[in-house]
Amino acid sequence: MSELVTGDAVVLGLRPARLPSRALALAIDLVVVWIVFILVSIGLTIATVTLDEAASAAIAVATFLLVLVGGPIAVETLSHGRSLGKLACGLRVVRDDGGPIRFRHALVRGAMGVVEILMTLGVFACIASLVSARGRRLGDVFAGTLVVRERVSAGRGISVPPPPPWLVGRFAGLDLSAVPDELWLAIRQYLTRMQQLDAEVGLSMAERLAGELAERTGVPVPPGVPAAAYLAGVVNERQARDARRVFAAAQADSLGQGGMGVGSAPVGVVGPAGAVSSVSSVAPGAAVAHVVPAVPAAPVEPGVSGAEEPGVRKPGTGFAPPA
Repeated sequence: MSELVTGDAVVLGLRPARLPSRALALAIDLVVVWIVFILVSIGLTIATVTLDEAASAAIAVATFLLVLVGGPIAVETLSHGRSLGKLACGLRVVRDDGGPIRFRHALVRGAMGVVEILMTLGVFACIASLVSARGRRLGDVFAGTLVVRERVSAGRGISVPPPPPWLVGRFAGLDLSAVPDELWLAIRQYLTRMQQLDAEVGLSMAERLAGELAERTGVPVPPGVPAAAYLAGVVNERQARDARRVFAAAQADSLGQGGMGVGSAPVGVVGPAGAVSSVSSVAPGAAVAHVVPAVPAAPVEPGVSGAEEPGVRKPGTGFAPPA
């Protein structure tokens, strides 16, 4: 099968990477690592020219281990599975359950990579990747990891189902800054595939994700709100905030590019009633005052005095909730 399935029977949207994309990412990483290794070796050779052969050999071995072995391990640990080559090819190393890798995973992959890639020129890695159903090399098998594709075609995207109407806008006051991207991804994957899950498994996953989300936001799940509806409502709120942010940025750019006050051309302000207030000339950069047209008074019914009697309060015309 091509898609990842977690232990909770959740089908993840990430797909295992195949040999061509992995080989291209590995080639980019090797070029970068070897360039760094050569530059460091040249610098150490110049700096240790006065040392004897034994010290020079020890420094060379240490440089090999630190740059060619320790470098990729450190990069994968700090970037959570994204090296320069994988970032360029849209790949990422994850655990078998889809979670981010840790130092021990990167250490096992790096140690096995010395045998699979450096000592055998990648022959063992290619054979293992071709034989494996998910394209894993021996380092992935021993570390319990998998290289997946993060970038998928737009045609395969699945929209998140909307929340119930009574939940729209209810979470406008939540602080979503502390929610990590991994949790957002898990919630999105659950919402897009919750109809494919068993009822009990889906309910347990929704409650677990809702608990983690409530812990990150600092606000408990409202009583009486189902966990799946709560997740859909919070995701909808985040999408609404992103849309407003993008719209505000686009509007600010359009106002900045099409600003008024260029040259000394006449400027007119048209009101709702059709009246135009013109200014003979405007200096460059000068502020333009907007003319607010007068709002016509509402018609007065016959027999009703337009003046309001002192001490008498008119009933409002706005919407009032039923008693």
